[in-house]
Amino acid sequence: MADYLTYVWRPVTGGRHAFPVSATKTPAGVPVVAFCGAEADAAELHDRSEVDWIREDTCMRCWHVLTAHP
Repeated sequence: MADYLTYVWRPVTGGRHAFPVSATKTPAGVPVVAFCGAEADAAELHDRSEVDWIREDTCMRCWHVLTAHP
């Protein structure tokens, strides 16, 4: 059985958060919720630059939620 991507990391305002992969298909203007509970406009998940990745810190709450559920 193949493994499929279930979450993605995206640098949004306030940090680099993990979101369910379905959030990447959400239209702009609709809020999406990271695993830590942080909300962002779905538009923030698209077209992020490498500089955006460097500027934002990884959300450790998202990290802990993901590592607690193998």
